[in-house]
Amino acid sequence: MDSKYVEIADSQTRLRAAGHSLGIIVAAFVLGLGIGLAGLFVLGQFIPVYGPDDTLLPAPYLVSAALQFVGFLLIGVGYLLWADDRALVNVRLPTLRDVGLVLGGFGAIFVANIGLSYLIRVLGLETAENSVITAGRSNPEVFLLMVPISLLLVGPGEELLFRGIVQGLFKRAYGPLPAILIASALFGVVHYLALSGSGKIVYVAVAAILGLVLGTVYELSDNIAVPALAHGVWNSYLFLGQWVSVASGVELVTVIS
Repeated sequence: MDSKYVEIADSQTRLRAAGHSLGIIVAAFVLGLGIGLAGLFVLGQFIPVYGPDDTLLPAPYLVSAALQFVGFLLIGVGYLLWADDRALVNVRLPTLRDVGLVLGGFGAIFVANIGLSYLIRVLGLETAENSVITAGRSNPEVFLLMVPISLLLVGPGEELLFRGIVQGLFKRAYGPLPAILIASALFGVVHYLALSGSGKIVYVAVAAILGLVLGTVYELSDNIAVPALAHGVWNSYLFLGQWVSVASGVELVTVIS
């Protein structure tokens, strides 16, 4: 039954939401990977890219990471232009209410992260590690430089893609509640690609739950700048925390999304 939270559209709209969403997610990762590899190739003509253990050195790693999310932004903007559907994603300068939602979203993610971290420890579950954490532990400056990348590229790129376009398409197809759930699930699943070690499913589940918060603040604000800021600020907080962790030797249990 249709309601303000669930509104089932026609089959064409539902198929379009599924097909276009999966298509742009794949396209974003392919383009991001391609741009990142191209950047490493160009950079390699001037400076060493790999260390003695065949891992990326800090500067090339950061260039590759930044370019990946440039790919996300290019695909997101390109899709809106190709589909001639700029109304799908709403963006404006944040109002005071928007700022409140950014802070509220950050606070909700903070509380959820604490609760989930505690639950994971109580249940004795393992959590996989994001590649950026591995890189940062060997080179702590990576954590500091990921802060501006998170604010300028990661938050805007992932939120434009998952909350703006994917959630927007599924909202037209099924209504706001299913849209938030589906976009958050896809958001969690794609993080699988950046993980190492055991406990990948646990990490994916946690990322999906954090995505629910971002999806909710977007629905409440109708301004993609709100989840983009909340996401960027949250990741920045975690990167700074990881930098302090390396310096102090105290391990943090967190999810970088």
